[in-house]
Amino acid sequence: MAVNRFVLNGMSFHGHGAINEIPGIIASKGFRKAFVASDPDLVKFGVTAKITDLLEQNHIDYVVYSNIKPNPTIQNVQEGVDAYKASGADFMITIGGGSSMDTGKGIGIIVNNPEYYDVRSLEGVAPTKNRTVFTIAVPTTGGTGAESTINYVITDVEKKRKFVCVDPNDIPDVAVVDPDMMSSMPKGLTASTGMDALTHAIEGYTTKAAWALSDCLDLEAIKLIAKNLRAAVQNDPDGREGMALAQYVTAMAYSNVGLGIAHSMAHTLGAVYDTPHGVACAMMLPIVMEFNKDFTGEKYKAIAEAFGVDTAGMDQETYRKAAIDAVQQLSVDVGIPTKLEKLKEEDLPFLCESAAADACAPGNPREASLEDFEMMFRKLM
Repeated sequence: MAVNRFVLNGMSFHGHGAINEIPGIIASKGFRKAFVASDPDLVKFGVTAKITDLLEQNHIDYVVYSNIKPNPTIQNVQEGVDAYKASGADFMITIGGGSSMDTGKGIGIIVNNPEYYDVRSLEGVAPTKNRTVFTIAVPTTGGTGAESTINYVITDVEKKRKFVCVDPNDIPDVAVVDPDMMSSMPKGLTASTGMDALTHAIEGYTTKAAWALSDCLDLEAIKLIAKNLRAAVQNDPDGREGMALAQYVTAMAYSNVGLGIAHSMAHTLGAVYDTPHGVACAMMLPIVMEFNKDFTGEKYKAIAEAFGVDTAGMDQETYRKAAIDAVQQLSVDVGIPTKLEKLKEEDLPFLCESAAADACAPGNPREASLEDFEMMFRKLM
């Protein structure tokens, strides 16, 4: 029997009002000054202030770093490292979705492992020696689950590519998953991040490295998303809470077992066209599920049932189609487009090569050739 490693947060808090635990955590550790990494929109619309107000009320010093893009770049990370060092902070709070969390992970790792300042050398399984700076991660989207993963994704603007860094040393020490932090998310962002979570769950469930523990988590996440995403898009509090849990649960799994080519293809669409990651994942997921279906055993039966489909009497082909159709319908219902107008014929060779080279590709249950990638990309045209 294979030995399966599972890396998890040291501590996590869940539920409405969970952010009120943060001052006590800081006091228990004796920290003096927080480096708050949060994206500019969250600062502008007062979401970041929900945390910084708490810090002020408890006389905790802080500095805010918001030079963070939706697809964070090498430059964002390097400038963040410089800002952290200049700030006198002794721990970090990341507030936001994957962009803020991923930027924060890069900053925290490099502060304690300065030999990786170029950022590019962290690609793949990074052999860092030291843990990241102590980090409290507060998600504001119900999708990326970056608060509970050992992965982060950085965009190399110069080379027009995204690269994945995998490092057990980067997982935040504490995750604070408070659905109230997600209540100001607009519908489009709720939909796209929710579909990102579903892509994590389905790819994690069908990846080559999946096993009993990750399957339990991913299947539960699929059920939660099928039940709650439509309601979360309508800003229903129960829907928000369900999605907050779903994204955390599936991230625990995929962080440890990997993903597949829906993510590989989404990464390259994000790098070339700046397509929001969740939108790219949502568009690719049904296409990739169709490509993978003959390499997934009976797992699509469980996926269909997680969406409420009665599979009694269905043969394999029928329940596989039912699973793909249910995913496609959810995507359409929450307003995700099925075509990418920016996609150009002349970009296809580069897109295919980038997707094939992506760190998520080896985990896919079915190997994909460059011709396979082209066939799938063309379905977006």
